[in-house]
Amino acid sequence: MGHSKKQPEDDAQNSPKNENGRDWADFMHDGWRVFKIMAEFVSGFEKMAEIGPAVSIFGSARVKPSDKYYKMAEEMAQLLVAQGLGVITGGGPGIMQAANKGAKKAGGASIGFNIFLPHEQDSNKYIDRDKLITFNYFFVRKVMFVKYSQAFIVLPGGYGTLDELGEAVTLIQTKKIAEFPVILIGKSYWDGFLKWIRETMLEEHHYIKSSDLDYVFLVDTPSEAMEIIKRFYAEQNYSPNF
Repeated sequence: MGHSKKQPEDDAQNSPKNENGRDWADFMHDGWRVFKIMAEFVSGFEKMAEIGPAVSIFGSARVKPSDKYYKMAEEMAQLLVAQGLGVITGGGPGIMQAANKGAKKAGGASIGFNIFLPHEQDSNKYIDRDKLITFNYFFVRKVMFVKYSQAFIVLPGGYGTLDELGEAVTLIQTKKIAEFPVILIGKSYWDGFLKWIRETMLEEHHYIKSSDLDYVFLVDTPSEAMEIIKRFYAEQNYSPNF
């Protein structure tokens, strides 16, 4: 007796699935995804190598131009440019826009690491067009921030801001990158957070060492933040962190 020929749709129905219902055959395409990831790294490295030393400024995308922290970010960027440093942001609105605006006004390098998101984050208009890099992958973008920033300036923000802050202090703590200043601006916003780190993480549970806070600073003004950066680099040169 002859056997009926199995149709292609039968193969699709019978192919193994993972726990999310995705065909395992789909994962064969992941090898090609590696090349896309590599391309993002290569493009970012080449672009940033041309620009020179810079400082990343982080904070909420929801901050309005009338907000005091927007004005602080703009001032901070101008102070950095006056010291010969470029300014890196996540490329979006709010604090990021303010920082790029300040760098642009001061005539310095205004760099934006934008990211493709489901609801499409548009890059702000103050980024130098030749210094805008748009990423598909958050982890590639985070590598760029960490590799090329001589300091992190962290203004009030949400989960994304905490993510970048946590990434930096973890990599410095574990000595995966060179130490650099991580400066929080806004005592009224950050004081409770740092108090919890000291009293709960450090003193009560001993989950970190006191030296893990040596590179984390809390200030209230951009000028104070600038003084920390100047002191830190008084006896060492700017260079990539790994």
